[in-house]
Amino acid sequence: MARAVSPRRKLVFTLLAWAVGLLIFFPIYWTILTSFKTEGQAINDPPLFFAFDWTLENYALVQERSDYMRYLWNSVIIAGGSTLLGILVAVPAAWSMAFVPSKRTKDILLWMLSTKMLPAVGVLYPIYLLFIEMGLLDTRLGLVVVLMLINLPIIVWMLYTYFREIPVDILEAARMDGANLRSEIFYVLAPMAIPGIASTVLLSLILAWNEAFWTLNLTAAKAAPLTAFIASYSSPEGLFYAKLSAASTMAIAPILILGWFSQKQLVRGLTFGAVK
Repeated sequence: MARAVSPRRKLVFTLLAWAVGLLIFFPIYWTILTSFKTEGQAINDPPLFFAFDWTLENYALVQERSDYMRYLWNSVIIAGGSTLLGILVAVPAAWSMAFVPSKRTKDILLWMLSTKMLPAVGVLYPIYLLFIEMGLLDTRLGLVVVLMLINLPIIVWMLYTYFREIPVDILEAARMDGANLRSEIFYVLAPMAIPGIASTVLLSLILAWNEAFWTLNLTAAKAAPLTAFIASYSSPEGLFYAKLSAASTMAIAPILILGWFSQKQLVRGLTFGAVK
């Protein structure tokens, strides 16, 4: 029988959880707060928390200077396209590793994960030259492919973990009823793993949306997403903190809203198979 947690210990863990949550949220809060200040107020010492003149001037200036909707549309296409392509590739791969494993399956999974430890700058030059030769430089298609390949190891690992929790007997029963491979994956396996697939999709979207290194190095103007939109507010003269904060707030707002409305699905997916 599980031992009951004492009220004092429960209170300590609750306060600790709140402290960690506030610590993580504070940079976002400070960015949003700074976006409503003037440039002088943004660099004031000591920092101004509430006693300042709130203004929307930074948002108006950002809208006048940059075509926000173009950057937003590029981010939607690149993040959405790389996630969709990654899922289409990862689902069959994870199915094979989970239900038809070989002696080298674990080695392959570890090798895939090890590629995430490779410094991105180490492969920038060959990929840059390859993109020039293939005409993919500063294109949405090029970024979709690159971001899909970058996030693919994580997507495969997550789906593999979720698929391992599904009883093999159910798939064998589907085969006995005449289901082919396509039907088994898309009509039997996928519906049962919806929570896990949904959380994987959300994580992949977030990773692709926030990717800055590749988007800044492989784009110039046409395919530039919101990460490039933020970077455009740094200059040789210095950082314009208030305008940079406004641009950052506009860039993170869509993914924050998506995460807020999808948090239950994300938590459900991350705990999929934890309790049997």
